[in-house]
Amino acid sequence: MLKGFVFDLDGIITDTAKYHYAAWKRVAQDELGITINPAVNEHLKGVSRMDSLNVILKFGHKENAYTDTEKAEFASEKNDLYKSLIQQMTPDDILPGIADFLKAITAKGYPMALASASRNAPFIIDRLQLAEYFSAIVDPATLTKGKPDPEIFERAADLIHLPYAETVGIEDAVAGIEGIQAAGMFAVGVGSPDVLGKADLLFPDTAHLNLAQIETAFNAARK
Repeated sequence: MLKGFVFDLDGIITDTAKYHYAAWKRVAQDELGITINPAVNEHLKGVSRMDSLNVILKFGHKENAYTDTEKAEFASEKNDLYKSLIQQMTPDDILPGIADFLKAITAKGYPMALASASRNAPFIIDRLQLAEYFSAIVDPATLTKGKPDPEIFERAADLIHLPYAETVGIEDAVAGIEGIQAAGMFAVGVGSPDVLGKADLLFPDTAHLNLAQIETAFNAARK
């Protein structure tokens, strides 16, 4: 029986990826001498700040060029830039269909938790005025592994007392879908079948998310 939901943030609730990309692009260019492109940015989605930095360094063939202390400084600078950019967020930044989807889930009595690698997730949810819908938000500082490891999704479910097999996870990134499935949860993907073809159920975009379809597909998969 379906008991509740865990959500990714970036690309599902709102599009903060553009702000992450703008901040990383500036740090990469100004501090690392690396010019990143949208293809690199695809590998930054859904992973931690330090993992993102390591992706950029590998792309620029500078994996061993900096100490851990220096890398921490770069990551901190990126976060400061990012936070300055997201100050302007409002409920208008909620992705299409999400507000109604969250209301539908709440009306059915399903609890929800947020499983985002972003340490700024609570601030963003407050800016979007969606805090009332989420019973818990995972603190990524408490985690030891990043997506595609299932840890963040398991922690999200644990925080709202959901059995993994009775939980739906919603993601827009390959690493997230893999993590949800590794946790034994039902994975709902939002995006292209070319990218997220392994999801248990796929919607082309957030505007098409449909609770009844998810319930039907979940129940059929769990028979």
